[in-house]
Amino acid sequence: MRLPRDISGIDLASKLEIYGYQIPRQTGSHFRLSTFENGEHHITIPNHKELRVVLLSSILADIADHLKITKDELLEN
Repeated sequence: MRLPRDISGIDLASKLEIYGYQIPRQTGSHFRLSTFENGEHHITIPNHKELRVVLLSSILADIADHLKITKDELLEN
């Protein structure tokens, strides 16, 4: 599945809420998201207007690995 080209950091953070991710803190221009589903997991997302495709792919791969699903399954939701 093709990655979105125009997703912002805050949009990604809000879409990840269905997987239990919440923003416990923001430092400068970065969000720290945390979840306790399937164990504790933390990721950092920049608060940019558009995330670069390589960065988005890396973030989604990390989340998919933690949730034990594929990136395609993650993108479908």
